[in-house]
Amino acid sequence: MKKIFSSIALLFSIVGVVKSQSAYQPYSYQFYQKLNPDVYSTKTREHSSLKPYFIDDSLLMHHYDSLMNYGSDGKQHSWGYRKLFNEHLIDVRSPGSTFYADVLPDFVAGRDFSGKLTTGTTSVGLQIGGTVSNKFYYNITGYESSAITPEYLSTYINQVGIVPGQAYAKTYRTNGYDWSYITAVASYTPVKYLNISAGRDKTFIGDGYRSELLSDYASPYLFFKLTGTLGNVRYMAMWTDMNDPVASSFASDNIYRKKFGVFHYLDWNVSNRLSVGFFDAIISYSVDDKGHKRPFDFSYANPIIFLRPVEASNGSPDNAFIGFTGKYKITDNITAYGQFALDEFSASQFFSHLGSYRNKYSWQFGVRGSELFGVKALNYLFEYNTAKPYTYSERSYIENYSDNGEPLAHPWGANFRELVGLLNYSFKRFDFSGEGDFGRYGLDVNGLNYGKDIFQLYTHPARINGNYTGQGLTTNLVYLEGKVAYLLNPRYNLRIELGGIIRTENNSQFTDKTTMLTIGLRSSFRNLYTDLASYKTH
Repeated sequence: MKKIFSSIALLFSIVGVVKSQSAYQPYSYQFYQKLNPDVYSTKTREHSSLKPYFIDDSLLMHHYDSLMNYGSDGKQHSWGYRKLFNEHLIDVRSPGSTFYADVLPDFVAGRDFSGKLTTGTTSVGLQIGGTVSNKFYYNITGYESSAITPEYLSTYINQVGIVPGQAYAKTYRTNGYDWSYITAVASYTPVKYLNISAGRDKTFIGDGYRSELLSDYASPYLFFKLTGTLGNVRYMAMWTDMNDPVASSFASDNIYRKKFGVFHYLDWNVSNRLSVGFFDAIISYSVDDKGHKRPFDFSYANPIIFLRPVEASNGSPDNAFIGFTGKYKITDNITAYGQFALDEFSASQFFSHLGSYRNKYSWQFGVRGSELFGVKALNYLFEYNTAKPYTYSERSYIENYSDNGEPLAHPWGANFRELVGLLNYSFKRFDFSGEGDFGRYGLDVNGLNYGKDIFQLYTHPARINGNYTGQGLTTNLVYLEGKVAYLLNPRYNLRIELGGIIRTENNSQFTDKTTMLTIGLRSSFRNLYTDLASYKTH
């Protein structure tokens, strides 16, 4: 609750100083992939890898408006019809501003046939938002939720303590949890070259379904962000305030230990087809593992420079992380993309092929596009992700690359290989989606750290050399999911959704199987990930 009030206070303090309509679209893969024909056209130079988008670009606005106004036929309809199918519940528009508000239902009933368990989610949300002139946007969204989850999600929540990507879970029965979730964003664009935003939300970097650099998987965090765009170059500097419930806490630092992150990302559209990006991040802390406080390093406040040289010049007290992105539009309907993330580099060990525990890196390669087999609105993505053992972990518990007990990058942590494919098709108000995810990873076993759990210290590896991806308790995962949704109101993604999941996870110690069906009334734009790997052995 304290987070909710602090987020609202931050938001309205910013509203109060703004004297001057850039639409902020919360990131959801399901919605964003509908923009593929424009974003990945060889005739445009959209900055596609930094999300969420601000839809103030005329190249995207037409398609975006057509999606948000689907079903609006210009005819006179009753108040009830308009609110159910076309408008926000409260929708006020004037020449200089807009205001909207919606109740966000998320009611899902399901059956896990493998576990012989009836599952369900009861969630009620509220969002308010609006614009002032064409320069200022704000939104607050909050949920109170309760759920009975299938066994594999319950195992994850019990081990981590967090409902995946959302908030701390309060247990009220076996497989049953309560939690609160809130995001708040205020965005100001004083000139077309600069956007200033702050609040409590997530950021995603990359062109794929996953990100090896910064994803939207972990819980929302407080942030302040500057985003500048000058022609073919877009640059982001972001400062974040995060919690770490996994690291041991100290009475002098309230309940959870605080950590902060500084993130820089530069995206350069070299041509209509080729784009490259450069990323860096620093994870620091206010109290170390021994309870010693340290002051904030003001050199990290510089929004321009990349931080690895600064961090190194300070004696490497913090976790530094760098990465690269790239994409190439082969045709209008085929785009290849990739990422490389480097957590630690020692040249002598990196090129020795000895499998040193200090070779900490991850990478991604994928292909995505639209009109598969010439079918309009049939979009696809095929992607490979891998992370070497011990990537994203650090020398102290507080410095690992995480927020609120979950990874900031790929949700599987490290020491894994993953091949994932997604298909999406839209026809009028119907949305069809399918996912196939195949993974192999190594869990810790016999009390040894084999490198998947990023919350363990990488300085205590199971072995110094001879490390390989999938070591430890080698585990295989097959995850298949299909959904059919009927869109009621595009303004806040109100829909009736039928879904099915088949999941198998097995190794020499356990075999988990989940076969379930769900049906529900759902709403909002947000990614809720259920394609998760085990966090630890059971």
